[in-house]
Amino acid sequence: MERFMNFIQEKLVPPLVKLGNQRHLMAVRNGLAITIPFIIIGSLFLIIGNLPFEWWGKFIGDFGPKLNAPVNVTFGALSLIASAGIGYSLAKEYKLDPISGGIIALIGFLLTQVNEKYELMIDNFGSTGLFTAIIVSLIAIEILKLFVKKNIVIKLPDGVPPAIANSFVALLPGGAVLLVVWLIRVVIGFDITEFLALVFSPLVFALNTLPGMLILVLFICLLWSVGVHGDAVLGSIAGPIFLQYLTANTEAYMNNQPIPYITAEGFNTMFVCMGGTGVTMALVLLCLRSKSKVYKSFGKLAFPSSVFEISEPVVFGFPIVFNPLMFIPFIVTPLVLTTITYFLMYFDIIGRPVAMVPWTMPPIIGPFLLTGGDWKAAVWSVLALIIAVVIYYPFFKAAEKQQLKLEKNEELSAGKSEVSM
Repeated sequence: MERFMNFIQEKLVPPLVKLGNQRHLMAVRNGLAITIPFIIIGSLFLIIGNLPFEWWGKFIGDFGPKLNAPVNVTFGALSLIASAGIGYSLAKEYKLDPISGGIIALIGFLLTQVNEKYELMIDNFGSTGLFTAIIVSLIAIEILKLFVKKNIVIKLPDGVPPAIANSFVALLPGGAVLLVVWLIRVVIGFDITEFLALVFSPLVFALNTLPGMLILVLFICLLWSVGVHGDAVLGSIAGPIFLQYLTANTEAYMNNQPIPYITAEGFNTMFVCMGGTGVTMALVLLCLRSKSKVYKSFGKLAFPSSVFEISEPVVFGFPIVFNPLMFIPFIVTPLVLTTITYFLMYFDIIGRPVAMVPWTMPPIIGPFLLTGGDWKAAVWSVLALIIAVVIYYPFFKAAEKQQLKLEKNEELSAGKSEVSM
């Protein structure tokens, strides 16, 4: 086990950490984060307008479609928001004017979404154009950076207000971005969105399969077990795909069609990461009933954050990091829950993700809202937590036994000290 932990720390972690800290991936991650509040707002309207109760449908009547309007302009504008967010984030990273960066990226993306008649294809403003938004935004900011670095910009006198000065600085690079995209999309007629969909299709397919999801969960947990934020490192890669899944599920849900994707955004956070990565809430619950004074006190301190899916106090405080004993349940538990949840959704026993909920949403409530009000998903959340406790139990008891011996020895040492005094 020690050799395995050393292998992870020395061979696996460095390249993955380097990848996670890569500025372009960080810009993608931060840019997509900007979309989350709007998707959550849209999801609230989605849930209210489509609760799975017959009496509710009769109650809202013709008002139901009106509640879907905010859904269409949040989920339906996902790529627009993402392109501006990514452009803003990368420009800020390069210490360029972030507003100009966001607008240039957005305009560049819009030009990719014209058809043969040179009309905007608004259907691609949702998740369909997300990969295009990412790639075009990154390239647009690289062009902006190149022009600024080479001083190929229009500079106005110092007395000109900064907002106006920055707009003129963005004039030439913005024109260059539009020229490049125009040549590719309009003159040559190359469909960037269709091409990128083809390129990323293997990854898009893989992450909606059980093996693909198990591999992702495994790597996330492995990174956490050596103190690296696995979700942050791998989220930049998987996040855009899960958002695409969720948008497709939302559209199908509004139109009363079969929900196509299982592992959409929220699958991992609500069903596999209860209390945080590794289902650490199970460990917190065991600590609350522990015979050890230290563990019991720790459980009381960690419980509030665990309820809201924050695992760092447990991962670094128990600890789980570099702890070979707790390393096993920390990885096995999410893999087991991923497998069971996947099959429950595959056979339509519980609902699939159709709405965005904050990742800090507590268990039971989160799965219920994520699946559009499916009570069976809430019940499964309870059962999943029980399964997690059962898996953690023997490993916790072994750790507790060691801790009780340590506490007993400390008490004996303290008693001897008092007698000698």
